[in-house]
Amino acid sequence: MGYRGKVEERERARQLRAQAWTLAEIARELGVSRSSASRWTRDVEFVLRPRNRGHAAGRKPHPQHLAKLAEIEACRIAAHSMIGDLSERDLFVAGIALYAGEGAKTGSSVLFANTDPCMILLFVTWLRHFFPIDESRLRIRLYLHEGLDVDAAVRFWSEHTGIPPAQFGRPYRAVADPSRRTAKHPLGCPAVRYSSASTLRAVLALTSALLTSSFAIPG
Repeated sequence: MGYRGKVEERERARQLRAQAWTLAEIARELGVSRSSASRWTRDVEFVLRPRNRGHAAGRKPHPQHLAKLAEIEACRIAAHSMIGDLSERDLFVAGIALYAGEGAKTGSSVLFANTDPCMILLFVTWLRHFFPIDESRLRIRLYLHEGLDVDAAVRFWSEHTGIPPAQFGRPYRAVADPSRRTAKHPLGCPAVRYSSASTLRAVLALTSALLTSSFAIPG
């Protein structure tokens, strides 16, 4: 499935979650894993379905909460209408902006790390489409907390990026520090690396051109 298909799948999952579908129901509907449904929808607010729990059963949600959910949904619909389908130039500029914000600026490799599958997919799609890539030189290294399933994480990111498991480096197994952070990303944080100093120079030239370009806002 290409980038657009993954985005549409994710947005459908978010729509269903906003309608109070359970993660299991979303996973079945879209044919994805429950963990994928959970990651895609973890920030979606929704009204819990009433359950038969004595006096709490049938309790109506607060009007302000319903108004907030309605506003979020209206913003989502408006955003999709404004963005629409990305043209080739749209994807080109979006990838440059993404790398300008999240990509490595030093060293001799193009390097991008993020826990969001959609950002990772956008990055690898952009890199492959606009640069002459030798697929055998693409590498991934996972940052994954101890106790989490590294094999499942490798399978997920390999399927998501199209980079074979054999091209994954030894994962960094972090020990959680409860005094600093308790949340863990179940599939870790992948760092996608393409070792090519010339490609990095081209990418950095593009980010510089984007950030120093002039622009006009219609008045």
